[in-house]
Amino acid sequence: MPSPSTIELKDLPLNVSVGSYDQGQHKPDHHLLDLTLEIDSRFVVIQEDSMERVFDYDPLVDEISRICNGQHVNTQEILLTRILHACRVYSPPLVSAEIYLRKFPVNPNGGTLGLRHKAIF
Repeated sequence: MPSPSTIELKDLPLNVSVGSYDQGQHKPDHHLLDLTLEIDSRFVVIQEDSMERVFDYDPLVDEISRICNGQHVNTQEILLTRILHACRVYSPPLVSAEIYLRKFPVNPNGGTLGLRHKAIF
């Protein structure tokens, strides 16, 4: 099998509320997602310009949006797990997924805090 190619999604804002905060605690403005997908290169290096020859990543992005769609979860970990399960549905042709989920800002001065996980399918 040829070496995998990569599809990257960067800085996708998620419509989700994560965590429980007491009054006076700093609450992040938003959560962002980076998603790196390794895919069989036969779906990237193609001989003809046809959607039937490539991986259509739009349904996966739509599913991630549906998972988040105004939802509230207590932990980033459960959100990451749900996104991972959504990615797993597309294996093959996906070989692996690296998810980087983070909140911003961590405190009034800025910063991000997040989780990174790589799964091989």
